[in-house]
Amino acid sequence: MAKSVAIKKKRAAGDDAQSQDAIFRGTSGGDATLNDATFKDKKSVRGTPNAALPAFILGEELANLADKDPRIAVLTADLANANRTNDFKRRHPDRFFNLGIAEKNMMTIAAGMASCGHVTYAATFASFCAILGAEQIKTDCAYPAMPVRLIGHHSGMSMGFYGTSHHALEDLAITRTIADLTVVCATDANHLRAILRASVDHPGAMYIRLGRGRDPEVYPEVPKSFRIGKAATLRKGDDMTIICCGSVVRASLDAADILAKRGISVRVIDMHTIKPLDAGAVRKAARETGAILTVEEHNVTGGLGTAVAEVLVEEDRIPFQRHGVPDEFVPVGPPAALYAHYKLNAEGIAKKAQTFLAKAGKH
Repeated sequence: MAKSVAIKKKRAAGDDAQSQDAIFRGTSGGDATLNDATFKDKKSVRGTPNAALPAFILGEELANLADKDPRIAVLTADLANANRTNDFKRRHPDRFFNLGIAEKNMMTIAAGMASCGHVTYAATFASFCAILGAEQIKTDCAYPAMPVRLIGHHSGMSMGFYGTSHHALEDLAITRTIADLTVVCATDANHLRAILRASVDHPGAMYIRLGRGRDPEVYPEVPKSFRIGKAATLRKGDDMTIICCGSVVRASLDAADILAKRGISVRVIDMHTIKPLDAGAVRKAARETGAILTVEEHNVTGGLGTAVAEVLVEEDRIPFQRHGVPDEFVPVGPPAALYAHYKLNAEGIAKKAQTFLAKAGKH
């Protein structure tokens, strides 16, 4: 009984002391651990305006695009609240379709609609999109080059409490091996807007990877320079380059700030397009900084790090390391604690980078 009361008091204190970012990204200096009872999932939705949440501007932005383009249709697999495609439904109910918990059927239907002239956006959890629906993505969408945009939201380990069935740490490895499929990772809300706008007339099928929708801001405005297949250099540096994507871009920038205070100059590249990869940006970074660390919320096998390694293996050898989730199933826990556990928060990335440089004899 005494223990229960203590936990309740701790939770109450946590409501005041812990911001939403601290709970989900550890960005406010929280000390989340995998066994901390204060980090309950329901707390994560408090205190952040919808407009700042990538998953929550999805329906709004698609509705804005559909106002001017009658081809756009949206499908979801019983997740209209989770991905906010219900915002699209309210404005364009005749072009919104809830297929229920039948993700594979949703993708096939999206391909069929695309073959009839629609540009279809099919949204579900990343684990049920790229992993469960890999066959449909390959055969129904990519092979016939259908204008289907598959939205895999709540990617990586952002659904920490739901466990392995809901984690998507293999989706980039799967999708980047499917021929003629474009693969893009959204970094924040404004970045997602840019991706969606660029996707409307992009040829062939696409997989668009989103986080949980609570990713901290990287782009204060919709980036006008955004191009599918063209990486964005967000920070200049000379000692090494961090190449990252999606949910870990903000943490990588913060890590670069930490390292700058230690006299280490770090270039940070948002490699938002995993396929086609901007090989030119990789080669340029290799030539100019002489060391590359890739960072991703994904299994280190087959994802961004592997894609970058495939470019570097044909170049002059430089110090290179992949940083992500090791080849294992992650434990169940609050996302911020998982990021800290795998050193995918700012402090962890900074420590990984500094150790890497020391081993390479560069600092």
